Amino acid sequence: FSFNLAADCNAVLKALQPIFQEQGMTETVHNWEDHGYLVTYIKKNGSFANLRIHPHGLVLVDLQSYNDDMKGRQEVDQLLNKVEERMKELFHGNIKRVKRLPAILRGGVIDRYWPTADGRLVEYDIDEVVYDEDSPFQNIKILHSKQFGNILILSGDVNLAESDLAYTQAIMGSGKEDYTGKEVLILGGGDGGILYEIVKLKPKMVTMVSNIDQMVIDGCKKHMRKTCGDVLDNLKGECYQVLIEDCIPVLKRYAKEGRMFDYVINDLTAVPISTSPEEDSTWEFLRLILDLSMKVLKQDGKYFTQGNCINLTDALTLYEEQLSRLYCPVEFSKETVCVPSYMELY
Repeated sequence: FSFNLAADCNAVLKALQPIFQEQGMTETVHNWEDHGYLVTYIKKNGSFANLRIHPHGLVLVDLQSYNDDMKGRQEVDQLLNKVEERMKELFHGNIKRVKRLPAILRGGVIDRYWPTADGRLVEYDIDEVVYDEDSPFQNIKILHSKQFGNILILSGDVNLAESDLAYTQAIMGSGKEDYTGKEVLILGGGDGGILYEIVKLKPKMVTMVSNIDQMVIDGCKKHMRKTCGDVLDNLKGECYQVLIEDCIPVLKRYAKEGRMFDYVINDLTAVPISTSPEEDSTWEFLRLILDLSMKVLKQDGKYFTQGNCINLTDALTLYEEQLSRLYCPVEFSKETVCVPSYMELY
């Protein structure tokens, strides 16, 4: 509850006490002269409520129920309804806003809560843990969402869902590029989505350096087939090969050999996995990948990569600044797309 003016802490406390006492809840009151009240109510079954009354005009009620069944949820709703009705009876002319948040399920068998890139907490409609393994490098989860299909999550970072063709299309140039007969290098992309889509376009050869974690490929080829099709079943195909190697030594080797590509697509994970000692920071890593990629890119070639959440303007500006620090001059453009499972513009 947010008030238009300072709250009478004592009046709020006296108004709400009978509601909790009717539930047989034991009350403990903490009073700070200038900072309002904290009141706890505890029920014999383990349920409890925190009532925080701020003198500047904010009243918070946090209710945690021991039972997560339908009956328990109904009891919570009934209690909160009574609190809301009582507050409106007494202070309706001075209440600026009433906001009730959905219940958070703590300690559930399935983790439904994952952060967006800009730090907001999102609750997904996860109903099944499809795959959950720790590789030598990271935790790999594939969770099923009713809305987005299977979702690949690497060390807590939502990477890609079966619903996210928009991401794959955007990082390939949004249908504006002709890959026919072209040499393509993919960095990362362990979910196989980019490889699967490019192979359809009749390239001359696609080389995918899928970093150093074989377990990502193993999990995706079994549980992300709507994304990768059958391209991860074998590490070599008619017009592609997949290398399970650190991309930095591979890029250096290609540069030394003079091997050149028409397209380089960087789909490495947000938190880099590298065995290279040159990785002092994420920005150092990104700039190193950029520099090495330019050395294997043809003069008229194109480099595609993901940027970041559109809300992270500082990070996007920093990334663009890196482009002016490369060993060679480059031109760049950017595009914003909605990636369904990210629940944000990217």
